[in-house]
Amino acid sequence: MDILMWVVAGILVLSSILMCVVVLIQQTKSSGLGAAYGGDTVSFSQRGKAASREAKLQKITVVLAIVIAVMAIALLFIAKFAGKSI
Repeated sequence: MDILMWVVAGILVLSSILMCVVVLIQQTKSSGLGAAYGGDTVSFSQRGKAASREAKLQKITVVLAIVIAVMAIALLFIAKFAGKSI
């Protein structure tokens, strides 16, 4: 049981770090005051590439959030049934 707890905890830590990196890579939704005064001068092809990249990053974020939740619950159950404290 100890090895399983270490594996699940390792996956939990690794996925948490990856999620932090993916969230930091994503661009913000609001452009600030620059977009209000015409500061957004990006062509349509660049917007399409950025949009597809952002969509992929959002999907990765959702998958990592699910992995984190499942691993946290699994670690809790493993610790409970093994009689150990986390």
